[in-house]
Amino acid sequence: MSTGRTPVTIVGAGMAGAACAVALRDGGVECRLVDRGRAVGGRMASPQLHGRRVDIGAGYFTVRDDGFAELVEAWEAAGLARPWTDTFGVLAPDADATTTTGPTRWATPGGLRSLVRDVLGAAGPGEIKAESTELTTLPDGIVVLAMPDPQASRLADVPDPVSYDAALTLVAGFENMPLPFENAAFVNAHPVIQFLADDGARRGDSAPVLVAHTTAEFARAHLSDPDSAVAQTVAAVRSVTGLPAPSWTHVHRWTFAKPAQAHDSTFGSVDLANGTVYFAGDQWSPSGPPRVESAWRSGTDAGRAICARLS
Repeated sequence: MSTGRTPVTIVGAGMAGAACAVALRDGGVECRLVDRGRAVGGRMASPQLHGRRVDIGAGYFTVRDDGFAELVEAWEAAGLARPWTDTFGVLAPDADATTTTGPTRWATPGGLRSLVRDVLGAAGPGEIKAESTELTTLPDGIVVLAMPDPQASRLADVPDPVSYDAALTLVAGFENMPLPFENAAFVNAHPVIQFLADDGARRGDSAPVLVAHTTAEFARAHLSDPDSAVAQTVAAVRSVTGLPAPSWTHVHRWTFAKPAQAHDSTFGSVDLANGTVYFAGDQWSPSGPPRVESAWRSGTDAGRAICARLS
């Protein structure tokens, strides 16, 4: 499409950036979507490891937002997402395993990144393509920084920025994987790990692959050399699950894994001499803790606000 206006630049092709791009497209506003990564998804990353996709960032999503629910209905109808579980295990050192219930968690056969690709059009008519580019200066015109506040702060001053917790994600493959819980488990009062997910149960293919997310404190000590954390993380996993040694492992570093706080609006903006900067992402979540759906809502609301401004 062409509007004759300077395109809006969206920096960050995670769920917030993708949702913003769609809102702009639907409003008839041209945009340019850029991301420093080679694939879209951001913290909804699903790389291929040992022949299958594995979710190494966000572990699942929930559905509370009415607008997001409509999108999820379409994903379910297309076989892209499915209800997973409302019950997680609870593990703790020197304690018996228990369970806790909560909202229904949703999972994806093709990995969470597949949902971002679907939002952008997934190679169909009207697909929005992301450029693999890292910007070091702020472009002129309207810019949307759809990313964690510490990263956005490298390009512009974020209003009341929130801090972020780090994490390491360990993926471990086994010959067989008898777990003391079903689907996933919170790990309480442990110095190394805080969440475990049976990726085979999550994806629905029963693959014996376990994903472990570490505590922020442990991650911070190993951000410069995540490989140095593998042995200790594997030992921690085995201590709480009783599993044998894994056949293979993979570790990923998340310097900005999860917002420690949330903004009280769904997006932010500041007017500068050379244009307006909008801020979006899951940290812009006045309704509660950051979630995939809050990233979608943030990007959608920012995009619609830009359309209203330009009209």
